[in-house]
Amino acid sequence: MKTDEFKNNDYLQRLVDKLNADGAGIVLTTLDEAINWGRSNSLWSLTFGTSCCAIEFMALGAARYDMARFGFEVTRNSPRQADMIMVLGTITWKMASVLRRLYDQMADPKYVVAVGGCTISGGPFRGSYHVVEGIDKIIPVDVYIPGCPPRPEAFFYGMMQLQRKVKAERFLGGRNHKESRPKEETQTDETAE
Repeated sequence: MKTDEFKNNDYLQRLVDKLNADGAGIVLTTLDEAINWGRSNSLWSLTFGTSCCAIEFMALGAARYDMARFGFEVTRNSPRQADMIMVLGTITWKMASVLRRLYDQMADPKYVVAVGGCTISGGPFRGSYHVVEGIDKIIPVDVYIPGCPPRPEAFFYGMMQLQRKVKAERFLGGRNHKESRPKEETQTDETAE
């Protein structure tokens, strides 16, 4: 019902004020939104740091930047306990199989954050025979955080973009952005008749 259709809007406002004054907090949301709010504010990362970007990431845990206030301070050393893998630094072809194995061991839904120029495109080592020119050749990437190395503020911005992405997903039913679309069945000559 639209607000215009109510003849006595003051009555509804008094009702809302009375409910709030009595301490009856009413929350109107969907179960998907409530679950995704919790998931987005408690992202546990598996840190795969290989060079200077990992040192910058360590600064986020200190008192100056305090990543705990955003809900992603818990870092895990086991892929089975992590929600996302944060790849920080240069990835060589020798490490590519290990990175893929760790990604495959993570539970769904899982996310990947590529941090720094070396991870995203190979950085200054681009064109070398041993460096992967972007981890998107190995695993699908959800968020890119550019920089060499990126500032802590860039880490926060990238993580908040991942939180936004998690909040927009459909957890119960519907279609997730990571699900593959079913192939549309084309009509054959027999079914067209």
